Amino acid sequence: MYFTEIDEKMNAVKPMNCPGHLLMYRENLHSYREMPLRYFELGLVHRHEKSGVLNGMLRVRAFTQDDAHIFCEMEQVKDVIKEVNQLVIDLYRDFGFTEFKVAIATRPESAMGSPEIWEKAETALAEALKEQGLEFKIKPGEGAFYGPKIEFNIKDSLKREWQCGTVQVDFSMPERFNLEYMASDGTMKRPVMIHRAILGSMERFLAILTESYGGAFPLWLSPGRSP
Repeated sequence: MYFTEIDEKMNAVKPMNCPGHLLMYRENLHSYREMPLRYFELGLVHRHEKSGVLNGMLRVRAFTQDDAHIFCEMEQVKDVIKEVNQLVIDLYRDFGFTEFKVAIATRPESAMGSPEIWEKAETALAEALKEQGLEFKIKPGEGAFYGPKIEFNIKDSLKREWQCGTVQVDFSMPERFNLEYMASDGTMKRPVMIHRAILGSMERFLAILTESYGGAFPLWLSPGRSP
């Protein structure tokens, strides 16, 4: 995180939305009756991309994510993943993207949490995809530092692949932020956190759409355009 002094106030550049939603969850006592509990925001985040990889709207240093975090019980994890997967697929098809590839990115070398927790999370992702009949490949060591993820890669008009949607299972951040909820037996338990973005970077997705339609968007995407 980078800090700057502007107008005698401390300002921070936000690299991810996750901590904010964790703090929001921690503000109140939660019950199993609320699960799964969903937080969503169109959040502006920043990444210090090297100048050589910047590419118009396809790769930028400040972008908006359609970011959501779902807190649920362990028994709900697989069903929540399947719901998010189906939402991703349906939305891509609505935009006309029928060709996409799916992958699971697994534990990197510098990871947070025990190998046992990672194995449990990776198994949940794989089982959800298998039950939905979705083929996928494994990307060893390419997961985020806090959890493995499902990646949805779509093809643009030039047949280039772009990673847009992600679904991640996270047991580590709820532990680090000491999140709890009251279970049905009256005990306090730790929720599981599922990170999800469907379009990913809104700027990147808009660039892919523009190229795919050649600027001639369908009526439902540009209602002011004459037929």
